[in-house]
Amino acid sequence: MDSIPLTLDDLAQARARIPAEALGTPLWRNDVLSRDFGLPIHFKLENLQPTGSFKLRGASHKIDRLLAAGRGQRGVIAASAGNHAQGVARAALVSGLPATVVMPVGAPLTKIEACRGLAAEVVLAGNNLEEAKLVAERLGDERGLDFVHPYDDWEVIAGQASIGLEIMETLPAANLIVVPLGGGGLISGVALAIKLQHPAVRIVGVQTETVAPFRRFLDDGSLEAVTPSAHTIADGIKVKAPGVLTRQVIARHVDAIVTVDDNAIAEAMVCLLERTRTIGEGAGVVALAALRKGRVLPRPDDCVVLLISGGNADMTLVGRSIDYGLASSGRLMSLAVTIPDSPGRLAGLLGVVAEHGMNVRHVEHRRGELHVAVGMTEIILQIETRDLAHQQELLEHFAAQGLAARNLLATR
Repeated sequence: MDSIPLTLDDLAQARARIPAEALGTPLWRNDVLSRDFGLPIHFKLENLQPTGSFKLRGASHKIDRLLAAGRGQRGVIAASAGNHAQGVARAALVSGLPATVVMPVGAPLTKIEACRGLAAEVVLAGNNLEEAKLVAERLGDERGLDFVHPYDDWEVIAGQASIGLEIMETLPAANLIVVPLGGGGLISGVALAIKLQHPAVRIVGVQTETVAPFRRFLDDGSLEAVTPSAHTIADGIKVKAPGVLTRQVIARHVDAIVTVDDNAIAEAMVCLLERTRTIGEGAGVVALAALRKGRVLPRPDDCVVLLISGGNADMTLVGRSIDYGLASSGRLMSLAVTIPDSPGRLAGLLGVVAEHGMNVRHVEHRRGELHVAVGMTEIILQIETRDLAHQQELLEHFAAQGLAARNLLATR
């Protein structure tokens, strides 16, 4: 196995070089989750960084090292789906350097505008991160710009390691750390910072079900091919070609790698919003999703840290995710009820809903459709409810009245 050149002293020095722009983020216990799981559950909130993600740490350290080596004066260039681009843009701006960021054509608009707001030149090219990276490397060569890799760089990894150092300083009892896993820069830095001090602490990486090149890596060293059409709402960890350097660290210091699907991620986004009043993007909440869905199984004496890596979520996706999360937890239902098309019947239907303590969001009539008999109307009610049992009460009430009712949002 290749040697890993970073020592604990190297990581401490890297942390000292990172400017105050990159915050030491909060690490705090969530009482509700801790009660639910019967053990202490903590969030490390990297979504509160000025750029909305942990990427600012690694980018700041890399640019510091470039300048120390007499490089970077003509500017830096990066390829990213958004968070690394913002980190590089802000770090370059603070250092007085011009920045160019190459982003895939489908990158979220919020992240594109954020980079432009940090005075970076944004180039949209390629359908994924790998294609954008090729363009960035070509432009860097043509313009004489220094390329800042999003994860496969020891100086970037050393910058991300500051998160692990903070975790152990703030919470020495932590013994299970769950970390989002894309290219591997974040988990490599965190794992090195922690394992070089406390080898018994368990580090678990989380990928998405559809983009999981590391799925069997710890078993047999193989990387799983990812299909070009693979989709996930966790665009920040949609990395199809993991790093070479990061694989060395992961093989030696990561204990397990698990996956979660987009539905679990959407539910976790809602959970985080409710528990912390902060927003987590899809990639940012996969650790929470893995815990909630039983993909990570803490031991009875574990003290758990869930790393929330970023909060740069597209607002349209947040809205859809909230509705999905509410529906999956039984707090939102879309009910189809067929009743006679006569005066007063809708009022009676709404009265029943009110009697059950439910709130109606939206009402829609359907007449003249082939599945609705002549003289009848299908009413679609979008209703806010307490939980799945509350929904079942209403369905049973309508069934007792002989009304055909179905929950359009029920799990199939």
